[in-house]
Amino acid sequence: MRNKNELYDFKGLGLTIKKARENRNMTREQAAALVPIEPRYLTNIENKGQHPSLHVFHKLVTIFDISVDEFFYPDSAPDRSTNRRQLDTVLDSLDDKDLLILEATAKGILQAKEAEKA
Repeated sequence: MRNKNELYDFKGLGLTIKKARENRNMTREQAAALVPIEPRYLTNIENKGQHPSLHVFHKLVTIFDISVDEFFYPDSAPDRSTNRRQLDTVLDSLDDKDLLILEATAKGILQAKEAEKA
């Protein structure tokens, strides 16, 4: 029997999983098949914060490159946030020409921020 007063609230993590899945244009059914679990179980994790089993939890955070430190240790800065991990995954799929364009764009953003400060 489950304890109604669970130690950890998984709602934030569930929403992060949902956002990561949607960012990859993946349906709930496709994501559930990778774990493998029933899509309804994934729905409950994403929308209701249902506590997943350890196996399901590990598979989901691994598939979607989610940093769990930001959820378990919110007061300490994670080495790499979930957003950074997901961006790194996208960057790994680009070729050198694409990376040159992104590097120039990032430098332009930094220059614009510096100009705003001045």
